Amino acid sequence: MANTVQARKRARQDLVRRARNFSYRTEFRTAIKKVLKAIAGGDKSVAQAEFIQTQSTIDKIARKGIFHKNKAARHKSRLSAKIKAMITA
Repeated sequence: MANTVQARKRARQDLVRRARNFSYRTEFRTAIKKVLKAIAGGDKSVAQAEFIQTQSTIDKIARKGIFHKNKAARHKSRLSAKIKAMITA
């Protein structure tokens, strides 16, 4: 356990930040699942609409530093490629 006032405050802040970051990660995973579900459904317009919302969520999380910007770009790129593959199919 922390012995100084400063260390105790840090421990409290870490708990709050951990809970907040966990919430953001959950939001990220849920958004991606929505897009994948729309892609599996086969409706291109619904998938594109979900992707636009997901893109915003992914950017927000990368901006906050929860995920690295390259990880965010990778996920957006892969989702976009899956939607484009739907269009040609």
